[in-house]
Amino acid sequence: MHERRIPEWLRHAPAPSVRGFAILAGTEAIARGILISVFPVAMYNALKDARFVSEIYFAIGAVSLLIGLLVPYLIRFVPRRWVYVFGTLSYVAGAVVTTVATPAAVIAGLALTTFAVVTTFVCFNAYVLDHVARIELGRFETSRLFYSALGWTAGPALGAILYEWWRPAPFLIAAGAAIVMLLIFLVMRLGNGRLITRSQSAPANPFAYFGRFFAQPRLVAGWVFAVVRSCGWWIYVVYLPIYAVQNGLGSQLGGIALSISNAALFCTPLMLRFMQRSSVRAAVRTGFLMSGLLFLFAGVPFGIPEVTIAFLMMGSIFLILLDVSAGLPFLLAVKPSERTEMSAIYASFRDVSGIITPGAAWLVLLAAPLSGVFAAGGAGLLWTWVLARKLHPRLGQTRISIESTSKEAGKVASDMVSLPNLVHEKSVASRLPTDT
Repeated sequence: MHERRIPEWLRHAPAPSVRGFAILAGTEAIARGILISVFPVAMYNALKDARFVSEIYFAIGAVSLLIGLLVPYLIRFVPRRWVYVFGTLSYVAGAVVTTVATPAAVIAGLALTTFAVVTTFVCFNAYVLDHVARIELGRFETSRLFYSALGWTAGPALGAILYEWWRPAPFLIAAGAAIVMLLIFLVMRLGNGRLITRSQSAPANPFAYFGRFFAQPRLVAGWVFAVVRSCGWWIYVVYLPIYAVQNGLGSQLGGIALSISNAALFCTPLMLRFMQRSSVRAAVRTGFLMSGLLFLFAGVPFGIPEVTIAFLMMGSIFLILLDVSAGLPFLLAVKPSERTEMSAIYASFRDVSGIITPGAAWLVLLAAPLSGVFAAGGAGLLWTWVLARKLHPRLGQTRISIESTSKEAGKVASDMVSLPNLVHEKSVASRLPTDT
């Protein structure tokens, strides 16, 4: 009798939807967006040296990469939901610690926040691959970016303004957003994943799945696309604010520029339509080509800082196009049996780019001004544009099925003539990723 009075959503958790995951990602965007323009300035104010800032980012990125790769191994002993909870609490701890504002506290806060990002990202992608069909991944990426648009658009400018007004303010808001993200996760009741079970015996080598990754060229290429795209964002997010401060344009300009650029996130439905009407390959190549050229132009010493920033802002619009499309080559190639392990591989693109970008910037700054970092980033994006030519032109499209529509005897001959072409099309489509 009493069971009937219990709401259905309490007895049986509803199936997670694309919209639910998008809302969860949008909440995380608020926590990250408000800090993304503040941390580079806070680091520069604390350390007073752009090269030293690059060294700190490099060291934190290296440790974060190791943590991200160990998450699947950790999930064999600790339920995935608790790993995600730990990641959200690391968000809160990193934001609170940074309010102390000493050099050590700022470095510790950046490290905790970076570790939180990679931990939650690995778990989030594994949940997405558990509950979102492959044919829906394109719609999910667009929904995720659309729901994240507010956090990434208003957050950077708001964070920069609040940092000038009262320095702890953006960090406290980020901590509050991380708490809300944790509450949404608990309400969604995602559990430990659909296909993930506790291992009876731990593997001797937690990196044993690297062999499977390198044996699949499509996964390697998709991961490279994600790494280079993330390098472009690293350059834009970290070194544009430092460039603005060095050239007397103020500490708020970096956050305002990032907010204006991120307003293009509201155009992601149009970008999805462009990708659907052309192809994933065309969208990926367009994004890398245009962003590479514009970043390369930003590295030219015009002597006018505003021109450099304008080129970088235009290039960031095409980085958003890559956010919509460049992750799909990897996600479409992942096998269901390798979701958690390959999610960790995919999540490592953040940390690898966090190692490559400051490391390369440190080398460039030994012989060139800060604008040389922008030119180096443009060269890397153009190299990936060349690499993307190997993508299948029909990647991500639905498979072609052969339907026998012969109803009249007069159509038999024409059907027999067209059959070889249809069989050829089906053989091509059979090499594309499927839902099985």
